[in-house]
Amino acid sequence: MSQNKGKDILAFCLGIVLIGAVIQGAGAIKGDALVFPGVDEILKAFLRLMGEGKTYALIWTTLQHLAAAMAVSTVLGVALGMGMGLLPFVRRMMQPLMIFLRSLPMVILIVIMMVIADYDHVPVLASSIVLIPMIAEAACEGCVRIDKELIDVYRMNASFNGRVLFRVYLPLMAGYLRQAWVNAVGMGVKLAVSTEYLVQTKNSLGKAVHTSGYFNEYQDIYAYALVMILLVLVVSEGPVLIGKTVTSRLFEKKKRS
Repeated sequence: MSQNKGKDILAFCLGIVLIGAVIQGAGAIKGDALVFPGVDEILKAFLRLMGEGKTYALIWTTLQHLAAAMAVSTVLGVALGMGMGLLPFVRRMMQPLMIFLRSLPMVILIVIMMVIADYDHVPVLASSIVLIPMIAEAACEGCVRIDKELIDVYRMNASFNGRVLFRVYLPLMAGYLRQAWVNAVGMGVKLAVSTEYLVQTKNSLGKAVHTSGYFNEYQDIYAYALVMILLVLVVSEGPVLIGKTVTSRLFEKKKRS
């Protein structure tokens, strides 16, 4: 287990080195040190940003947008997905809508949201609409693949209610939902920042990236990209690590007693 974890960490670090090599190679081909600064300049900018309190205020704003979008998309996505999984008619009826939401260009969606909604709500609304199909399709797939015999046993003892939902359906769908949630977090950060960039949300990572580009501070743009990667890792992997730690400690405590 520890050997596999070490390989995963090594592969991740090599991936970061590869990103730096791509930036350096692009700079050498383009011959533009302004647009493609050196890795050392990017790291210096990253460390500088991480040492400033303003950066954490920007992260907090984007994190609020991400949390709200994830909450909305999770509730609606799971509800739609279960409806699609349990009722074939609903699945066929919702399929064109899911395809439309997946294929709709983000820029067009943001423009529509800017027309019909308040600018402050656009990052949440636009991100939620894009993430709903991801979670809905995962919930539908998980619901379809549940063992029907197990469901029939529960139907004999109780009708479908909240207790059956949280004790039977959601635990059996957890594997599909967990992977969809991790993917949605990564996508959600990109969507939130892109939307903040376009609508110029104050005190956000998107606005900071726009300002850095306006003043040709490209090393800060790459540094903010590293901040976003770190944010995705913390938000997506943090709860998983905490859950594993708590579970292992409870298991050890139970084993000792």
